[in-house]
Amino acid sequence: MYLVVSYDIVNDRRRARLAKRLKNDLERVQKSVFEGEAGEAAYARILRSAREEIDPAEDSVRVYILCKNCARNLEVIGTGRSWVTMGDDEVF
Repeated sequence: MYLVVSYDIVNDRRRARLAKRLKNDLERVQKSVFEGEAGEAAYARILRSAREEIDPAEDSVRVYILCKNCARNLEVIGTGRSWVTMGDDEVF
């Protein structure tokens, strides 16, 4: 499955701990956004990490599971490169 994980964590220490744990399974694509392919075990680890590291009264974590077709239609704009993927083809 392809995951996109984003978070809004107010405490620097909690935010850093969660980011460190997410790096084990996903690629950091923005300061508070990680994404990538993950199996069931990685998905379970990510959910457990989020539950263990955040304060649900102050913080939030969003985990999106994208279908294969949705993940292939990713558009990235900025940071020196822009592209749209259409199926297996990249258009720059």
